[in-house]
Amino acid sequence: MPIYKYQAKNKSEGCSYCRNGFEILQNINDKSLKVCPECGSEVRKVFSEFSLGFSKTELDREAKEKGFHKLKKIDKNKYRKLY
Repeated sequence: MPIYKYQAKNKSEGCSYCRNGFEILQNINDKSLKVCPECGSEVRKVFSEFSLGFSKTELDREAKEKGFHKLKKIDKNKYRKLY
């Protein structure tokens, strides 16, 4: 089931839960929430980027520690080793 992110439609209204935004696990066929489950204020679905829970720097560090190399293309058929 995907995790959806919601936020108060009007940031000057609502509780700290919906003003700051909250995530909720919902079935893909469930209807979008219209109100905050905490205070009842109107909320809207917020688009967020897909994440596996790792930042790019964490992944780069782990890859380097495990002996992988990162290459950057500098010209046609030419690459420079970054690590």
